Amino acid sequence: MSMAYEEYMRQMVKPMREELTRAGFKELLTADEVEEYMENTEGTTLVVVNSVCGCAAGLARPSATQAILRNEKKPDHLVTVFAGQDKEATAKMREYFTDLEPSSPSMALLKGKEVVHFIPRHDIEGQPMEAIMDNLTSAFDSHC
Repeated sequence: MSMAYEEYMRQMVKPMREELTRAGFKELLTADEVEEYMENTEGTTLVVVNSVCGCAAGLARPSATQAILRNEKKPDHLVTVFAGQDKEATAKMREYFTDLEPSSPSMALLKGKEVVHFIPRHDIEGQPMEAIMDNLTSAFDSHC
């Protein structure tokens, strides 16, 4: 790939990354960062597999950030990987999503390394934002 294309893509996705980092999500950019995080974390973690698609922009990211803001119970940690951009980090994170098909965008609630709740793209795309938020907050209430 040309350097111009890579720079264009970095600039294009910058606001998509910042939407989550402004809300307190830590980006995991490499496979090593994912492994380091996953092998050393305790408690609950919400993982958002970010994407450039419209359902990520209009539904997944806003639902995740609003669910965290509005719910009393929250995960201990918030992390994100970016599908299609940070490919190795995303592939590494998906290794922890045992028996789940790759999906982006998607959201996983983990206790330690175990996925206790998963929201794939087909439960995001075409759904009202409130339904996705309810799905997340119900998981937070049950597991956090």
